[in-house]
Amino acid sequence: MTFPFPQDVFLLAQKIVETCLISGKTLALAESCTGGLVASAITSIPGSSSVLERGFVVYTNIAKQENLDVSPEILRTFTAVSEETARAMAQGTLAHSHADFTFSVTGIAGPGGATEGRPVGLVHLCVAGRDGRCVHERHVFPGNREDVRMAALLRGLKMIQDFMS
Repeated sequence: MTFPFPQDVFLLAQKIVETCLISGKTLALAESCTGGLVASAITSIPGSSSVLERGFVVYTNIAKQENLDVSPEILRTFTAVSEETARAMAQGTLAHSHADFTFSVTGIAGPGGATEGRPVGLVHLCVAGRDGRCVHERHVFPGNREDVRMAALLRGLKMIQDFMS
């Protein structure tokens, strides 16, 4: 079988699936700038159907509001690419799933979309669990659109793996 991602992505996705299978934990995802790359990496691993409970690709603000209950006030005050939105996406995914923990990602992959203080490559990632833990990271990844998306994928998988440890 050919894995459609680099080896480091494969190894992280494989470890996540194996760890979830052993622990009996499930994961749900909310992706914006990655557009389903995290779900694709996870579901490329055999056994993932027992691990990935569901995934949301919420590319627009209205999708974030309708599917994950991200408040219009958060989006208006902090924008879609913010710590507050990433946290709200992760919490909304918990509320709209049966998963034990969730991962969310929102960012500006480029080439457009940058504003003052929000450059291309700005990505917010968050992992949240039913136990109340919630971990956020902010990054500015260099490169073009695909570089940013792949960096967000790789960092997101590492965050998920670390959260389970």
